[in-house]
Amino acid sequence: MRTRGTLAAVFAGGMLGVLARAGLGEAVPHAPGTWPWSTFAANLLGSFLLGWVIARPALPPRGHVTSAFLGPGFCGALTTFSTFQLELVQLTDHGRVGLAGLYALASIAAGLLAVIAAGALADAEGP
Repeated sequence: MRTRGTLAAVFAGGMLGVLARAGLGEAVPHAPGTWPWSTFAANLLGSFLLGWVIARPALPPRGHVTSAFLGPGFCGALTTFSTFQLELVQLTDHGRVGLAGLYALASIAAGLLAVIAAGALADAEGP
């Protein structure tokens, strides 16, 4: 059920997520044709946090609102599939096809491992 509180939580989380994403991009810039560390880090952090949010649905203090803030809000704005795709195209345009393939595989594998690790951490913390 969408309430104003839930929508406000998604909006607020999204604002912070996009600021974090932009900050990473500024702090860790990359030249075209090189490994895009800021996007890789943002997507892994977002995958880990989202895995933890999913594994801990009754997050304090307000449960659903907190999950909305962290999940679709913060993690949704922090992670970026479109930038990931663009960077793959840029790597191939610069003749770095092997690096593009490695980046794609590493991103998917590391993202899955981050979700699994977050779930295990949430399970270890208990309810």
